[in-house]
This record gives sequence, structure tokens and C-alpha cells, in this order.
Amino acid sequence: MKRPIQKRSLATRAKLIASAQKILTSKDFGALRVEEVVLNAGVAKGTFFAHFPDKDALMERVVSDEINAHLDRIEKQPPPTNLDSLLRQFMPLLQFMTSERYVFDLILRHSGAAAKEEIGPIAQTFGRQIGVLTKWISVGPFRKDVPALILAEGVQAFAIQSMALDFCAINSEMPMHARLRSYLEPWLRPDTLS
Repeated sequence: MKRPIQKRSLATRAKLIASAQKILTSKDFGALRVEEVVLNAGVAKGTFFAHFPDKDALMERVVSDEINAHLDRIEKQPPPTNLDSLLRQFMPLLQFMTSERYVFDLILRHSGAAAKEEIGPIAQTFGRQIGVLTKWISVGPFRKDVPALILAEGVQAFAIQSMALDFCAINSEMPMHARLRSYLEPWLRPDTLS
């Protein structure tokens, strides 16, 4: 049986996360150092490692919080009425996810694609994205011959492919938005299999 986490421990963890978030207002995610986080938080380096096994574990939490903030904003918007509005509403999230190579790599490593014992905060955001997309597709003017969940999973897969190609020098001439649109137009078009 797991022991409950003490309030003081939760407060220290929150202080470390807030410290990282503050530093990230003026520094790239990849450039953040554990030493800066503990100095800013006013705790010992050993305290950091009592809460996070490494920098990536802290960054997983910070990045997932940012993804969730984007999803909160997305969920407050009305469902898209066409493919262009779907892309317009979804692109700020994808732009954050590709804001740095470090962020994108971290997201991929913690997306749930790699077998891990527990589902972490980034993997949970992927489930949440599927929920939002499924809702949008089920009420929008998109194809109905395939379950909305499958279409949503396809949208997410095409988004990941578009983001990955954004970092590929050989494919960098096409903007991510245009590449994603080229995938989603035939994928979501109502008359695809008519």
C-alpha cells in the first residue's frame, strides 16, 4: 500500500515546478539546468532528485502542463465548422509541441508509444487530445462512414508525422500547417468512400 504524500512534499514539488516555469519564461526548455531550478527554488540539489529522477521528469511535468493549458483553451472554443477552422484551432498546440527540438523529442519519448510501466502526464495529454478531436469530428461536417474515434486517432497520427517532418531538412520547404492540411483533407472529407 502506498503511503500518502505529505503536504510539505507536495509543496516542495510545486516549488520546483514553479521555479522551472519561471526560468522558462526567458530560456529554452533544452537549456534549462537542474542547478538553476534548485537555486531559484531555494532547495538543495538532493531535494530535486528526491522529487524527480532527472531533468526530463521535471520537463515532462512542465510540458504536459503547457499542453493541458492549450487543450483547456481549445475546449472552450466551439467545435470547428470545417477543416480550416479545425486546423486554426489546433495549430497553436502543435506549434508549442514543435517550439523546440527538445520539447518535441521529450513529447515523443513520453507519449505512451514507448512501453512504460505507468502512464505519465504527457501520455495523458495524448488521450485528452483524442477526446477533443473525437468530439469535434463527431459533430462537425466530417466523414461519418468511419467511427469518429478512429478518425481522431488518424488526425493525431498525421499531426505527429507533420511535426516530425517539420524538423527534417529534406521536408522543411512545406509549412507544417500546409502538410497537415494535405493529409487531413482526404482523411476527413465526407465523400471519401462514397
